[in-house]
Amino acid sequence: MKLHSIIGNSQKLDGGAMFGNAPRALWSRWIQPDDQNRIDLACRALLVEDLDGRNVLFESGIGAFFSPEMRERYGVVEDRHVLLESLKEAGFAPEDIDVVVLSHMHFDHAGGLLKPYAEGAAPELVFPNASYVVGAEHWQRALKPHPRDRASFIAELPALLEATGKLELVSGDVSQTLGKHVKFHFSNGHTPGLMLAEILGHNQDIEGVVFCADLIPGAAWVHVPITMGYDRNAELLIDEKKEFLTDMLGRNVALYFTHDTKVAMGKVVQDAKGKFSVDRAWSDLKGLELAA
Repeated sequence: MKLHSIIGNSQKLDGGAMFGNAPRALWSRWIQPDDQNRIDLACRALLVEDLDGRNVLFESGIGAFFSPEMRERYGVVEDRHVLLESLKEAGFAPEDIDVVVLSHMHFDHAGGLLKPYAEGAAPELVFPNASYVVGAEHWQRALKPHPRDRASFIAELPALLEATGKLELVSGDVSQTLGKHVKFHFSNGHTPGLMLAEILGHNQDIEGVVFCADLIPGAAWVHVPITMGYDRNAELLIDEKKEFLTDMLGRNVALYFTHDTKVAMGKVVQDAKGKFSVDRAWSDLKGLELAA
């Protein structure tokens, strides 16, 4: 297998919202805010080439589906579909994507599935040949969101995915679509049924890679007490994160970050006081090889 980090559209969001109850004096050491208190965020996908003979895209970023007004509201920087440009730079067209795996269906993780905004045009999927893998519990949340997170979902997306006839809802740790090379972990602190995909493989440095999604958006959030204001249950997320990091550290599984602008992947370490942090870091992946 070969792993490629694929950059999508970027965002600028309020730093206080992204760091929950942590004070600015603390989080600004890690990420410097602008004059509007916003921080730069990536929407990074992971492409695994030749995963059992298929090209599998983990997430799709926020994309360019928003109208200009909504793009401004949610701090989306570019008005073009950056994910598709990044795929092209890596040597792939939309037609080459065989499977898309969604950790969850919030628009900053699933909006890239849609073609760019065109006034008066209905939403349309951009990957014509893809199958889709989504967690079963989170699918129900997407169908019936809570008022607190309703704005985070794309109302038309579930019907579009169902209409492909190639949607798998996963409730266990493996999927029929992907088989034995991907193992799933689940978390509920950020959103019900968040699905964390672990790509099983190894090289001289690591024993697999796990897509951390919004359980750990970036290297700064590896610190266990740090959560987001967007998390539905911060205390639960902290407990889940500690268990998750302990597991990944023990098995030498690398962490893949979607929202970190500088670190695509890192190895977790723990000091004598039990504090987790990222040691070795990769800024991007360009065909990193993993043996199955």
